[in-house]
Amino acid sequence: MNEIKFIGRGGQGVVIASQMLGLAFFNAGLYPQCFSVFGGERRGAPVMSFLRVDEKKILLKCGIRNPRELICLDDSLIDTGEIRSSLRAGGRICVNTGQEYESLIPLHSFTLALIDARKISETLGLGRVMNTAVLGAYWRMVDHLPLDSLLSAVEDSIPAKKQENLEAVRRAYEAVNIYEPSNE
Repeated sequence: MNEIKFIGRGGQGVVIASQMLGLAFFNAGLYPQCFSVFGGERRGAPVMSFLRVDEKKILLKCGIRNPRELICLDDSLIDTGEIRSSLRAGGRICVNTGQEYESLIPLHSFTLALIDARKISETLGLGRVMNTAVLGAYWRMVDHLPLDSLLSAVEDSIPAKKQENLEAVRRAYEAVNIYEPSNE
């Protein structure tokens, strides 16, 4: 079973991202389970969402404490100490950032997928909602399922600007920089 934690800020599409990714895994023949955590103040406040994925039905009904993967829509929320202590060994992190790999040294023990999803989203007229671009980068990082599963989930989940969101997925899928763990 794979467990994924999403972090971001209200208004960035964190909850919708986890739902779309769950649908993409379902489209690929897997079983997803998705749930979110947020307070009363949503716009701009930190938001978390969680997703479990397995090849068989998921009966587990508890929170996720030690995910294998992290998807971060706002790099200001990365507390490298918390991530290192909560993410499983051999974990993977997909982060929306304009930072260079070298500036993320504490995270070099994980596979890192870095994408400037904000730039892609703003270029396509999607504003600050960058969830589809981040999902495109994540899908490339996991790189074992057909891209059509994700594109279909985005198309089914997005009520407006479908073509722009589909293009955000494709651009991020092609533009993401993936770094394997280093022994530093």
